[in-house]
Amino acid sequence: MDTEAPIREVIEEIKESGGDAVKYCYQCGKCDSVCPWNRVINFSMRKLIREATFGFPEIDREEVWRCTTCGKCPQQCPRDVKQIEDMVALRRIANAYGVTPAFLKPVRSASASLAAEGNPFGEERAKRADWAEGLSVKPFTEGMEILYFPCCFLSYDGQLKKVAQATAGILNQAGVDFGILGAGESCCGESIRKTGHEALFKQLARENIKSFIDHGVKKILVSSPHCYHAFKNDYAGFKVNFEVVHISQYLGELINEGRLKISKEYHKKVTYHDPCYLGRHNGIYDAPRGVLKRIPGLELQEMEESRENSLCCGMGGGRIWIDTKMSDRFSNLRIKEAGGLGAEVLVTACPYCLTALEDSRLGLNYEDVIQVKEITEIIQEVIR
Repeated sequence: MDTEAPIREVIEEIKESGGDAVKYCYQCGKCDSVCPWNRVINFSMRKLIREATFGFPEIDREEVWRCTTCGKCPQQCPRDVKQIEDMVALRRIANAYGVTPAFLKPVRSASASLAAEGNPFGEERAKRADWAEGLSVKPFTEGMEILYFPCCFLSYDGQLKKVAQATAGILNQAGVDFGILGAGESCCGESIRKTGHEALFKQLARENIKSFIDHGVKKILVSSPHCYHAFKNDYAGFKVNFEVVHISQYLGELINEGRLKISKEYHKKVTYHDPCYLGRHNGIYDAPRGVLKRIPGLELQEMEESRENSLCCGMGGGRIWIDTKMSDRFSNLRIKEAGGLGAEVLVTACPYCLTALEDSRLGLNYEDVIQVKEITEIIQEVIR
């Protein structure tokens, strides 16, 4: 980017890219006081907003890509500065100018794969449904009760496929008439959008919307809060309105309706980690807790940083593809907090959180201290 360009032009570019709210900031510093980055390094969202306000953003610095879009600073901001939109606006400008520092190489690779195969891993689109082999999972057809959309991570990641498989097993046991689209679906696009790749997000969204409409999809079940956010909120900009339900909500429905029977006890101390995109961004706090409380023997304990004050795992905002030093990971703090509570199992309801927390558990040598599980894994254990 030409740093000698007139300041007014840079400011207008920021506004046009979605960062108009920077002008409301009066530098109170509340964003810095709640940002999880300041638990591990020195970082100032306030400074970035100030630079953007005056048209001097250095868009090649990693600081511009540090924001995990966790939602804590907008929650506290007295002026509605919309810090997330401001940071995404700077990233859009960086993409427009071809600013691609070395630390963004994984994002470039992910975006290329998303454009070519509809997933960020470089895997073949044709293999998207391989996780379901041998599980009696049908292709979705019009008239089915629900479409299950497992997300890219549960479809391709060797360690996370078990969550999609557990979900399919639960749905089958509950007698749910469901199907999957497999190669007929693409990534929801939420995370790549947060890295500033707006055109790619729109491409992925249009592909999915066309596929949903062509197949007669009415109701979509998702495992990822990021898919939930995309389908429920982002896709509304395309004038479509699908019914979207997160697995933690749907499990509660199935239990309440008597379609899913809990037949075993689970005598363990459990604590629940609220994912940012399920909790702060979409207000779903009670559903997963309600499911866990229905399990006999399970002792649910709350961490101090829970619900609206939950600590981000560090993987949102496209950080899922950017390497974060082990010592700088928020998920380390979360594992220590859960372990210090005496919990035997740390449960979450997001593939990003599951990945981050498990990496930290192993990195901190907490294998004998605590387990990390997704909520469907526990349900799978107590219904068989």
